[in-house]
Amino acid sequence: MAERTLLAVDQGTSGTKAVVFDLRGAVLAKATADLASSYPRPGFVEQSPDGIYHSVLEAVRRCLIALREAGGDPGSIAACGISNQRETFLLWDDRGRPLAPAVVWQCKRSVAVCERLRAEGFEDEIKARTGLLIDPYFSATKLLWLMENEPDVRRAVHEGARFGTVDSWILYRLTRGFLHATDFTNASRTLLFNLDDLAWDRTLIDRWGLSGLRLPEVHPSAHAYADSDLEGLLRRPVPVAAMIGDSHAAAFGEGCTAPGRAKATLGTGSSILMDVGPRRAKQAGGMVSTICWSTADRVDRALEGIVVSCGATVQWLRDSLGLFAASRDTEAMARAVGDNGGVHLVPAFSGLGAPWWKPGAKGALCGLTFASTRNHVVRAALESIPFQVADVIAAMTATGIFPLASLAADGAITENGFVMQLLADTLGRPVVNPGIGEVSALGAALLAGLGAGCYRGLDEIEALPRRERRYEPGPGAAAAREAHAAWRETVRKVV
Repeated sequence: MAERTLLAVDQGTSGTKAVVFDLRGAVLAKATADLASSYPRPGFVEQSPDGIYHSVLEAVRRCLIALREAGGDPGSIAACGISNQRETFLLWDDRGRPLAPAVVWQCKRSVAVCERLRAEGFEDEIKARTGLLIDPYFSATKLLWLMENEPDVRRAVHEGARFGTVDSWILYRLTRGFLHATDFTNASRTLLFNLDDLAWDRTLIDRWGLSGLRLPEVHPSAHAYADSDLEGLLRRPVPVAAMIGDSHAAAFGEGCTAPGRAKATLGTGSSILMDVGPRRAKQAGGMVSTICWSTADRVDRALEGIVVSCGATVQWLRDSLGLFAASRDTEAMARAVGDNGGVHLVPAFSGLGAPWWKPGAKGALCGLTFASTRNHVVRAALESIPFQVADVIAAMTATGIFPLASLAADGAITENGFVMQLLADTLGRPVVNPGIGEVSALGAALLAGLGAGCYRGLDEIEALPRRERRYEPGPGAAAAREAHAAWRETVRKVV
């Protein structure tokens, strides 16, 4: 009999990735399927609900072909785990028919709704109940916009429309309507979930006129949700044994399983999550409180800070300023100068995230002289990435409850050695890259293995071999701290 394997479905904003892992966490096969977004009005971002689901099936189909071509057996798959783009939500009827396009987490249609809720004085109560801030980022504010602007949606909600994040939609379809469920991490991103009670918050739901809405059952991330043959792609049904938001899946996949362990995903923006254990930690500096991951006997909370612009800054230098041909060129450019020459870039292209949380801030390039070169500008841009992450970590640890134990970093920018070394130097702590690009899928797979009984417990997962790249603080640490302090002073002046 073939060794058991785990299938992970990582449904992201631009596409779906399917990956088969062995029980040691090694990739056996993978495939992707693209997913398009539409922009019907400025600030609006939508996706096709059927397009999301079909991208899942197509990614899995391609992955199983790749597995067979590599000599693997799809019959070895023991369980499936799902990680998904967070905050994106859908509405559908009992027959699984979408009632509106999926409203994507990037959508800004609810800015006015958020301003009204803040003006009405609900900010502190919502933070206390949900751990979140009033922001278009989170699902419920966009749902309220639909209720106020789409009569058909308002009617459907009153009549019992089903609501769910992407994981819930996928599960409902995979089980042919048998199960409408989600996990704690995804529920905690909706502004409708009480973080202390681990249940839907009826006070907020009733206040906002959503009492007719049919909400999913909520379970731990590692949980035997239901069996599915994935529309016949598998010869026999396997348990869907984990569901978790993608950033949380990455945290679990990178070993953030104890208080003080943190991860930073360095992509277009950055999500920094720190495990704080079973109880909520004090929020400060634009942090949100959320669920990190969960099993049947354990629910770990987390603090999260959102950095708006990381890779997007590098892309702007390339596409709008034409300072280099490829992003990989930036490391050599930054190292070509001994320091930033007094140049600082504040990357508030779409506002400034945690810990500053200035949505209306504008970007600024400061300190230019006739001696400044494009290398100085590129270096300043790259420096802004670890400096922002370090500011978030500082806000998380400011209460002194949990010092930073370790930081794992994933995402495309981790290929840039200058950024990774500067991050370690600035923090004064080691920074570890997991050495795998499919870290969200890995987290979902490992949790599915727990949910399906493939692992005896968390200790067995933590003992799995890892192919890590480690960056230790080096001789540049003192200069990094000085540059960081100068950058922070620039931020204070311009925002």
